[in-house]
Amino acid sequence: MTAEPSTQTQVQWGEPRARWVLTATVLGAALTFIDATVVNIALPRLAVDLGAASAALTWVVNGYTLALAALVLLGGALGDRYGLRRVYVAGVIGFAVASAACGLAPNVGTLIAARVVQGVAAALLTPGSLALLQATFAPADRSRVIGLWSGLTGVAAAIGPFLGGWLIQVADWRWAFLINLPIAAVVVLITRSHVPDHRPAPTRDRLDWTGAGLLAVCLAALTFALTAWSDAPFVSARVGGALLVSLVVGVAFGVWEHRAVTPLVPVKLFASRVFLVVNLVTFLAYAAIGVVFFFLGILLQVGAGMTPIQAGISLFPVTVLMLLFSGHVGVLMDRVGARVPMTLGPLLAATGVALLTRIDADTNYLTDVLVPMTVFGAGLTLLVTPLTATVLAAVPDEVVGLASGVNNAVARTAGLLAVAAVPFVGGLGGTGMTDPARVASSASTLMGACVVLLVGGAVLAWVGVPAKRREEGAARPAPHHCSTAAPPPATTATRS
Repeated sequence: MTAEPSTQTQVQWGEPRARWVLTATVLGAALTFIDATVVNIALPRLAVDLGAASAALTWVVNGYTLALAALVLLGGALGDRYGLRRVYVAGVIGFAVASAACGLAPNVGTLIAARVVQGVAAALLTPGSLALLQATFAPADRSRVIGLWSGLTGVAAAIGPFLGGWLIQVADWRWAFLINLPIAAVVVLITRSHVPDHRPAPTRDRLDWTGAGLLAVCLAALTFALTAWSDAPFVSARVGGALLVSLVVGVAFGVWEHRAVTPLVPVKLFASRVFLVVNLVTFLAYAAIGVVFFFLGILLQVGAGMTPIQAGISLFPVTVLMLLFSGHVGVLMDRVGARVPMTLGPLLAATGVALLTRIDADTNYLTDVLVPMTVFGAGLTLLVTPLTATVLAAVPDEVVGLASGVNNAVARTAGLLAVAAVPFVGGLGGTGMTDPARVASSASTLMGACVVLLVGGAVLAWVGVPAKRREEGAARPAPHHCSTAAPPPATTATRS
């Protein structure tokens, strides 16, 4: 846990530098929020430009997600150990350098490598944004500031896909990455000039580098196996070998975490049945969400012949609904408990996904794209707030930040593995993702799989989430959250 700052370094809302601190953290978080959606829109254009096959396209997304999912917990610990501002700035600079490498990549291999580096930088940046607010502002102002942060990052998430689609259409896919450079420069300048540098709390705890390494290897091997399966025989030495490596390393990771003094993922967290159930719901729901956001841009542009701007606008209903109504869902949860919205949310999202199967070359954009995405967004809005609150309420106060980080990592891992399986499940191996006929015909299979995942999450939530109302003092997340990549990270300020 990050040490409380001294009263001399605490910022009061209303001071001139308070808005500078908020601006630095909002823009830093916006880098990753926007990147999570804009890159998916750019995939069809970069596939043509770089001659990328389906497996390579999944790695463009998953190289980033793999590094972030495996290292985000370690990134938070590094901030506590070496200083939040220092690690945050390092993450922003690393993200900018990697974004430049992505934008200038001469081939798809270079692009994938740069995306991995970008994911490593995001693992330093992502936990630091809210943590800086927690450490910088006085306790009386934290809830207000975190609410403002949530709303402003939501606006950025809503604008990002449209801006990205416009840049890709009128300029080039490379600008989906290069646009990060001026934003990152502003973040670094403001952070170094206006954000206090807090002395990290002294600790003798060792960072779990071994656990992070084992987790990264396990996920990498499993992701490789799922991606390679689309172009390999059903029984393949290459795929089977990767699966075996993933299994062995995964078991080693579990044994290590059980015995480590300061484990990356404490096994004791999963002693709570509710915590375990909600993370399983998270895995199922975010696997479906990952596929929808990865495949929709390809389906609309390659399968239906639409423009990047239209692909970007298709995501607008989701972020707007989450921005406007997440707080109201928190009020609903207070009245009826978490079970009802956590069940209805995935079912409503599944309905929206089922409606997306009608997309083809003759699609009506309003009725076949925007209406289903609005239904899908309404379902996510119902789901995310109670899911986050239930995760935080299931554990003691002293580990609430770690529990939130684990839930965030579970969501990203779900998206990672689901996207890796898209070419195999959809029959899109080889150059399938650039073939209009194959993309259109695979929509019913992929969207159908997402419906199954979401319905499974709803059933699990109904069976495993307590029906009682939220108790006073239980975890309450930030009032808005508009990133579709993972549930929001929490700080101790989110507990009221």
